[in-house]
Amino acid sequence: MNIGQRIKKLREDEHLSQLELAKIINVCNTTVSQYENGSRTPSDDIKIKLANYFNVSTDYLLGLSDNEKEPTQEEWDSLTDTQKQIIELMGKLSPEQQDELVRQARYQLWLLLQKDAEQ
Repeated sequence: MNIGQRIKKLREDEHLSQLELAKIINVCNTTVSQYENGSRTPSDDIKIKLANYFNVSTDYLLGLSDNEKEPTQEEWDSLTDTQKQIIELMGKLSPEQQDELVRQARYQLWLLLQKDAEQ
């Protein structure tokens, strides 16, 4: 999903018209339409306004992450070092690569469980 599609989804999820969102971020409603149809890219300032308004990460807005919300510091601190490494590495992959890696990890886990069951 590209940034325009994300903006449209977030706007529709909040039941906002393009005009309402335009007023919130202080742009023309035609500008919001252009963002959503991909004919115009929002400035960094507008991206930050959108992320703040919708309470999502800029990574999510840009399509770099499928997680709308970043973990809180408390949630992050509760993870093991290994879990943190996995999350950081996964963030470097495309969604398709992430899906493939998860599929392979599940298969490897299944093999390990089968091996343990045989012993």
